Amino acid sequence: MRESRFNLQSLSAVGAFGLSALALVLPVNFVTESPGPTFNTLGEFNDTPLLSIEGATSYPASGRLDMTTVQVAGGPNSSVSALEVFAAWLEDSSATLPSDLVYAPSLTSDQVSAQNSADMTNSQELAQAAALSYLQIDYQESLTVSGTAEAGPSAGILQEGDVLEAIDGQKVKTYQELTDLVNASAGREVSIDLLRDGQQQTLKVSPTYNEQDQRYVLGLYLSRSFDFPMTVTYGLEEVGGPSAGLMFSLGIIDQLTEGQMTGGKHFAGTGTIDSDGRVGAIGGIEQKMWGAVNSGASYFLAPADNCDAVIGNVPKGLTVIKVATLSDAVAAVEGIGKGQNPASFPTCS
Repeated sequence: MRESRFNLQSLSAVGAFGLSALALVLPVNFVTESPGPTFNTLGEFNDTPLLSIEGATSYPASGRLDMTTVQVAGGPNSSVSALEVFAAWLEDSSATLPSDLVYAPSLTSDQVSAQNSADMTNSQELAQAAALSYLQIDYQESLTVSGTAEAGPSAGILQEGDVLEAIDGQKVKTYQELTDLVNASAGREVSIDLLRDGQQQTLKVSPTYNEQDQRYVLGLYLSRSFDFPMTVTYGLEEVGGPSAGLMFSLGIIDQLTEGQMTGGKHFAGTGTIDSDGRVGAIGGIEQKMWGAVNSGASYFLAPADNCDAVIGNVPKGLTVIKVATLSDAVAAVEGIGKGQNPASFPTCS
């Protein structure tokens, strides 16, 4: 009887151990973020230049201007086990988050890929626009209505396909100019000059205040298209998202400008970019700083709006420089490239 009891207890222990082991490898509803590879916007990937320019004189560049990435596992694209989540939680350079905080539960893998691809294409266009704006090279930007917010101020007035041209008689050349003019109205009715089906029209709309954006808006969804005097080709299809905009802009500026902007030094960074050169916040800043260190970068350009996540999380050996605009970033890269003390540039501390 004693022997039978021992065998049953042993069998129970083995079974419990097996169930515990199985639980560790079963998929869980979490996402892990870890440092991804970096790509030098002045270099090549798979024997193809990351940036090549046609229609304008370009110059040789040295050093590195690395765009940084985050390796994401879990969510719609893949599955992660409890063991993998626990391992990522123990790693300083990684993060774990409930999947629902990162992705809407209904999103599919195809939808995520399509959005990432669209975001990357948009960031590349904005990067070129920002670089040309910085270099004072003219280009054309068109703003076309793709929809109106339900019950918004433009509903029933503006239509899909309308091309916006002016606000209160002031020509609108960029999205930022549009938002600035609308916000300056403080809710006062504005006149909008537009092109509809090839015909000029002037319509009136009263902007409303958007609490989330903290500015006056027309309640429009807009698509932006650009007509550039040169063609920039991007040789990287494996990466999606909007966060490479800043580093693409710097790479374009370096190639269109004589001299060695980096002074041969190794920079990395991240940040969205708008056509007026404003640098925007991104996700995964901690993982991107670690990715920069892993690739050998000495300096990292971080969006000013990401400073809360930067403070206290900078890897040893990395100098992080805070940038709010493309001009800030160019000044830092050029200055350090010429031997200026990195400590003379703004940080997040």
